[in-house]
Amino acid sequence: MIILLCNDDGIEAEGLAALRRAAARSFPDAQLVTVAPAGPMSQVGHRVTTHEPLTVQRHGQSEWAVDGTPADCVRVALAHILRDQRPAWVLSGINHGGNMGQDIYISGTVAAAREAAYHGVAAAAFSHYLKRNLELRWDRAEEWVASVLANIGRQGCVAGELWNVNLPHLEATEGVPEVIDAHPEEAPLPVAFREGPQGLHYSGIYADRPRGTGSDVDICFQGKISRSRLRI
Repeated sequence: MIILLCNDDGIEAEGLAALRRAAARSFPDAQLVTVAPAGPMSQVGHRVTTHEPLTVQRHGQSEWAVDGTPADCVRVALAHILRDQRPAWVLSGINHGGNMGQDIYISGTVAAAREAAYHGVAAAAFSHYLKRNLELRWDRAEEWVASVLANIGRQGCVAGELWNVNLPHLEATEGVPEVIDAHPEEAPLPVAFREGPQGLHYSGIYADRPRGTGSDVDICFQGKISRSRLRI
């Protein structure tokens, strides 16, 4: 069994390393293959490259870096690197930041999983909400993702669906968060700009976004793991 890993923070990102460890725990007999952007590719949405060449560099026995977007990486993996070896799952993340509500359409992390779903491959995107001035423990994120993976691995994916999972950012003294099924928040992100000498600078505060009851934002901001089934 092959598990394909991707992200949008780049092949050297700590979140991707944590996802790889979690996948190894959840699928101990699987071959893990990583095809990820060569560098950060956050908030590029589902952009793909069709009019320029893509450079692909091998980083190890089963790791490749692509100078393209997350969706490019999944396409390259399925059509070129793996070819006829169809992965059982495509796992994307763990993103350094939340991907809830409107983020779903902006996120390169989610786009990688969505691209897999378009090809009929079971897929899940994992993101870690961040709070300023609070330490991020990737070892704890790894444990949470491994637990969620064990559950969704049993449930699988209906054709045309993908999972979107968001981890909360908790104090070190807080315990293991509950996993709650949620729907994507429908309200927009807080949009604001401040004027600077070179133009307008985005100044919306992520933590001030609306959080409808039972939405992924509401669940994650409560300190729980939000889990959503998305249809393409």
